[in-house]
Amino acid sequence: MATDLLKTFVQMCNYLQDPRHVARFQKVCGVKGTFPVKPSEPDSGESEPESPGLRKRGPDSSVVNGAAGDAKGMQGDITAGPEAPSVDPDTTRAKPLRKNSLTGDVGQEFLIHNKFLFYLFTFGTELGNEMFFIVFFPFLFWNIDALVSRRLIVVWAWNLFVGQSTKDMVRWSRPASPPVVKVEVFYNSEYSMPSTHAMTGTAIPFCLFMLTYGRWQYSFLFGFSVALSWSVLVCVSRVYMGMHSILEVITGFLYSLLILAFFHPLLETIDSFYMTDHFAPLVIIVSHVSLGLVAFSLDSWSTSRGDTAQALGTGVGAAIGTHVNYQLGLLLDPPLSSLPLTLPPISFSLVFLSLLRFVIGVAVILVTRMVMKAVTIPSLCRLFGLPTDDVRQARQHMKVELPYRYIVYSVVGFSCVSVVPLFFKIFSLA
Repeated sequence: MATDLLKTFVQMCNYLQDPRHVARFQKVCGVKGTFPVKPSEPDSGESEPESPGLRKRGPDSSVVNGAAGDAKGMQGDITAGPEAPSVDPDTTRAKPLRKNSLTGDVGQEFLIHNKFLFYLFTFGTELGNEMFFIVFFPFLFWNIDALVSRRLIVVWAWNLFVGQSTKDMVRWSRPASPPVVKVEVFYNSEYSMPSTHAMTGTAIPFCLFMLTYGRWQYSFLFGFSVALSWSVLVCVSRVYMGMHSILEVITGFLYSLLILAFFHPLLETIDSFYMTDHFAPLVIIVSHVSLGLVAFSLDSWSTSRGDTAQALGTGVGAAIGTHVNYQLGLLLDPPLSSLPLTLPPISFSLVFLSLLRFVIGVAVILVTRMVMKAVTIPSLCRLFGLPTDDVRQARQHMKVELPYRYIVYSVVGFSCVSVVPLFFKIFSLA
């Protein structure tokens, strides 16, 4: 009985991992590829999809993933040559918005027959990107609820670390192309199991819901619906983009819920430790740097590895900023007697002040990041005897990338949590 159940489970996993399901979903959503013609045996039937397996990153990893090279003809919706069929005026030719983070590959042209779904899922995939959270957390911290924001940062950093480390241990390649159309190629050379977009896109909205329900006045149905819609949009967008199989997205979704179930009961204890314990800064730095060393030792350099270090570095800065705020009494949480909190009436002055704080705060963070980056990378290159003329190549060394990410983004995180609110207080913007 147990053997039969295991066999059925394995068969189901293989079925959900099949890249042809991704290609079918893309076709239903109006995405069509322009793949290079490949020689095939006559009467060979439908080609078998590439099976997931171990893969070493490298300059040719985009080829392993089916990235297009030069071709004399096209198959699918367009064929090359003077007799190529005309394209529907409602159809848009497009290419991935960002080039491959590791190889520099710009991706292959594809056709969009449904612009609404293209923009919807592009927005959805951005809701799981690190850059979105780097904007979202500060806005939440400065304008709505600092306690919720700093606890979300803890979940975000740990979620990325666990997800990326799991990817580097499982080492599954991205869905094969063809048949899958690569609407996005930025992460195409990275491993894919589980989907860290699905993980962050699930953990953050549901954690936000659990932290705010009862603390803020709103209905359970409203909060749960927003969290579920956010999560589903991010998860489905990764299949649409051709970055993940259905199995990888489901695994990321369930994996993040498991991590959240573990961390959510501990968030109050962790937050209290960060604020009150005199040894908290030392523990924060040692623990986060250790996690970064573990992540960097699992496989070769990658941009997603740097993103993990970036999240951990941000977590270090935010945690130390939390400690400083509490010890100096700079930014205190509202008393329990004031709960549940209610949003003030929306007015022009409220919106203006919130946007002003956000714009000024982001400007401070961007300037801080720019200055720290300009100083840190050349200094590390000189320290380790590396050439400074090729920053991209230099950052592929762990001894440069790891301290760069930690130094720059720990300062950014500290500025967000402690320096910018102090600036607001001095200039009466709080």
